[in-house]
Amino acid sequence: MLYKSGNMFSIGGNLHLSAYKDTKYEPLGLILEAQEEAQLIAQSIGQAFQVAYMEFLKANGIEDPGLMKEIDYQEVLNQQQIYGEELTMFSNKENQKEVIVPKVKGEQLGVVIVESGWGSMVPTVVLANMNPLGPAARCGQLNIGDQIISVNGISLVGLPLSSCQTNIKGTRHQTVVKLTVVPCPPVVEVLIKRPDVKYQLGFSVQNGVICSLLRGGIAERGGVRVGHRIIEINNQSVVAVPHEKIVSLLANSVGEIHMKTMPTSIFRLLTGQETPHYL
Repeated sequence: MLYKSGNMFSIGGNLHLSAYKDTKYEPLGLILEAQEEAQLIAQSIGQAFQVAYMEFLKANGIEDPGLMKEIDYQEVLNQQQIYGEELTMFSNKENQKEVIVPKVKGEQLGVVIVESGWGSMVPTVVLANMNPLGPAARCGQLNIGDQIISVNGISLVGLPLSSCQTNIKGTRHQTVVKLTVVPCPPVVEVLIKRPDVKYQLGFSVQNGVICSLLRGGIAERGGVRVGHRIIEINNQSVVAVPHEKIVSLLANSVGEIHMKTMPTSIFRLLTGQETPHYL
């Protein structure tokens, strides 16, 4: 089902989509330790309650189609694995790289950073562009798409973009900057498993840009991120495709839906639609 509001379509059924809002994040180590156990406990409690409630309704001759639909969708959620395993990737020290950037005192680092996108399991900032003559590019160890975990030992994970920018600007009068990054390609791969069109995808798009996302839905689990530009759907480029066709492609797709996306700011910088403002 599609809901139209102005030029924006919501793709899926009749659950409400969550708009972007600030999210408070726990330290990464605590999340990793508690995540699997908490998920199992929550799932078990939820399923036990649903079974008990169904038995109560049956015993009293009451039917609740709405609950049946909810349980049906929960089965679809259970089949949708969290794609990308961000927590594992970012917490593994072997995936992190320390980069020493020598520079002249008073010189900018020469980078543009953007948010990784709401819905990310580990929200941080992404290296979106580099001044070809700046220190970051000169060191030869950084690439567009790298996710920056810390600057001079100060963690950027979970911080607002403005705070991350302030931390990078604060390196201007230093002669050496130490960055901890996780090398990543600028393009994010998404895999959504949707057995039937009756199950909502749980996100909305506007002119190819993902602008809202159902928290905990199959799209979020599959790797969809708010603020990303859709590049491909099932190996078909949608870069120059009209909005209505993108909506139609998504609305009618079933089975395994493969997408490639990237933060919209990176896409606009790479295609010359935006002028980089270096930090």
